[in-house]
Amino acid sequence: MQTTIATKAQFRGVGLHSGASVRLAILPAPADHGIVFMRTDLGGAAIPARWDHVTPSQLCTLLDNGQGATVSTVEHVMAALAGTGITNAIVQVNGPEVPILDGSAAPFVQGILAAGIRRQPEAPLRAIRILRTVEVQQGLGFARLSPAEHLGIDFEIDFTDAAIGHQEKSLDMANGTFVHELMDSRTFCRQSDVVQMQQNGLALGGTYLNAVVVDGDKVLSPGGLRHSDEAVRHKMLDAMGDLALAGAPLLARYTGNRAGHAMTNKLLRALFAQPDSWEWVTVTPDMARHLPGAGVVAEHAPRAEHRLVAA
Repeated sequence: MQTTIATKAQFRGVGLHSGASVRLAILPAPADHGIVFMRTDLGGAAIPARWDHVTPSQLCTLLDNGQGATVSTVEHVMAALAGTGITNAIVQVNGPEVPILDGSAAPFVQGILAAGIRRQPEAPLRAIRILRTVEVQQGLGFARLSPAEHLGIDFEIDFTDAAIGHQEKSLDMANGTFVHELMDSRTFCRQSDVVQMQQNGLALGGTYLNAVVVDGDKVLSPGGLRHSDEAVRHKMLDAMGDLALAGAPLLARYTGNRAGHAMTNKLLRALFAQPDSWEWVTVTPDMARHLPGAGVVAEHAPRAEHRLVAA
């Protein structure tokens, strides 16, 4: 069945790229509403959280309602909603960018689970089942969706910086794996990239506390890493959020190699351009038990700062 948040969850922080102070709230929504962002500073302008409302942007996912209202850096809150199984919500934000908080999805997950999840038995949940493989490529990278019984994510990255290097990971996203394995992994970048981004008016709100910053073989962020493979975990987190823009749970295996936000959106566009590659299915109770948010409770989301490991 469909779900929504039981009560309002509120967050306050700064935009990673704008550096501006921003407030965000997740509110309950009726069945069949989907996830919709609402710009409270623009008179409540609605921006659907869907793949066909994504517009090209540097280093983040940006949604545009086609009428002048946009909201950027939505990937972490979208990952949190998908990872807790929320299918209907209003996400109010008083500016053009979602707050970065600690650079991961953990604060959003913790807020959602503290507010509670309400089932909506009046409406069946539909999922998107992949029928045949769809793949897109760009340079040395690619992203692929393949048929599977429930969502799985495989990801591989390769950076010259020794602090990141080559990392790969595969996870079945059923039964709370997102909350247990991915939610607290932070966005990451190289120190040299920080200088360049800030010169171009980006990452103005970035700090060593809301991103993992590396320089060669060194991790500059205090406390080091939360996971030895935190970088690839964060790429999987981003993919989870970007895939949630499909508008329904995916029954598929996602494989990403050097993939990012733009490539995942390109993959969704390729998928929906091929109607014979997917179908709508009504989620049965057995299928529901294998969805990402199934069985997740507040105790499954400990505070992220307690999960640091040595760099």
